[in-house]
Amino acid sequence: MSAHAKICGLTTPDTLNAALAGRAAFVGAVVFPKSPRHIEPLRAATLFDRARGKAKIVAVTVDADDALLTEIALILKPDLIQLHGSETPARAEQVRMLTGAGIIKALPIRTHEDLAEAEAWQPFADHLMFDAKPPEGSLLPGGVGARFDWALLADRAYRHPWFVAGGLTADNVGEAIRIAGAPLVDVSSGVETAPGVKDAALITSFLDAVRSA
Repeated sequence: MSAHAKICGLTTPDTLNAALAGRAAFVGAVVFPKSPRHIEPLRAATLFDRARGKAKIVAVTVDADDALLTEIALILKPDLIQLHGSETPARAEQVRMLTGAGIIKALPIRTHEDLAEAEAWQPFADHLMFDAKPPEGSLLPGGVGARFDWALLADRAYRHPWFVAGGLTADNVGEAIRIAGAPLVDVSSGVETAPGVKDAALITSFLDAVRSA
């Protein structure tokens, strides 16, 4: 069974259209002001409305407070909230109750020891996302093009379909799927020409590579 893809950090109609045309299973709006991919909930709602029913809409947040989460839930109405900060399982349960959305929890990975947290998260997340730890001093928790050793995930089984993320491109996503056995993959910087600038052709190439993997 082939893997499915999430295109994250979409901000323009043409790149969202490319993601939908390429049959991305998930499309992501980053609601985090420090990110070059940040999009306000109202603008995101206008942009992503055409995706509803075609792909799962994901709001990516980083340690968001209740006010922002409520705004996202009421205006964007995402299918899933991605927690990409230092959120705890207890906080994830609060987010689920507050927003009515499912939960993706991103876990930063560099070594085998970093995978230990995954077990505790399994009852609380609809999907786990194994993302590369950003370089020391980075202001962003992801989307920086870093990658980790995909073999760390080989032969591992989790309760729900999980993502591999970090440094993926059209050139290496097939290898990542093969080595990690990932059912889901996530890309952001790997389909950009500059930070925050998605490219429709790169999105198409990435999704073609995922389907061919």
